[in-house]
Amino acid sequence: RRISMMEGLEKELKMKLPKATELHTEEARVTLDKILREKNIDCGAPRTAARMLDKLVGELLESQAINPTFICDHPQVMSPLAKWHSDPAKAGQTARFELFVMKKEVCNSYTELNDPAVQRERFAEQAKDKAAGDDEAMFIDENFVRSLEFGLPPTAGYGLGIDRLTMFLTDSNNIKEVLLFPAMRPEEALVKTDVV
Repeated sequence: RRISMMEGLEKELKMKLPKATELHTEEARVTLDKILREKNIDCGAPRTAARMLDKLVGELLESQAINPTFICDHPQVMSPLAKWHSDPAKAGQTARFELFVMKKEVCNSYTELNDPAVQRERFAEQAKDKAAGDDEAMFIDENFVRSLEFGLPPTAGYGLGIDRLTMFLTDSNNIKEVLLFPAMRPEEALVKTDVV
C-alpha cells in the first residue's frame, strides 16, 4: 500500500491541513497544535510543525501499517536533506518515502537535495527548531553547504540497516534498544541489563 503523507492525514482527520508550502509558518503551527489537542495526541515541547506532524503520522498512519506500507511525499519541514517533489501539485513536499511493516519503520529513502541555497534555507529553519529545544532538528552545516556549492550530481539512497531488521524481528519499539554499542542505548536500558 502507498500513502501520500498529507493526503493520508487529511483523509484520517476528515479535514484539510495547512498547505505543505505553509507548514513553516506560525499559523500552520497553531493549526496543528489545535488538531493535536482536539484529537488528544500527546506531543511534548517544543511543539514545532515537524514534531506535531510526526506525532499525527505515528498515531494515524503508522499505526495502520500492518502490511508493507510506503508513506511518501513528506513535507519539507520534516525532511531537510530531501529534494523537493518533481510534481508541481505536491509543492512543499519531498521525494521521500518510509517503508513500514507491522507498524515499524523498516526503510527510509529520499532523493538528496543538491541545491546549496535551498539547503542553507532548510538548515536555517531547522536551526530555529533546534534553538527552541527540538533535539532531532539539524544545525546549519556550512561545510555541507559549501560542498554542495562545488556540485552534487543527482543522488538518492535508502537506509535499511541490520539494526532496523533486528528491531523488527525482536519486536522492539525503539532502535536504540537493539544497538550493539551500549553507549548509544538509552540509560534506562543500561540499568535494566546490568541488573542480574
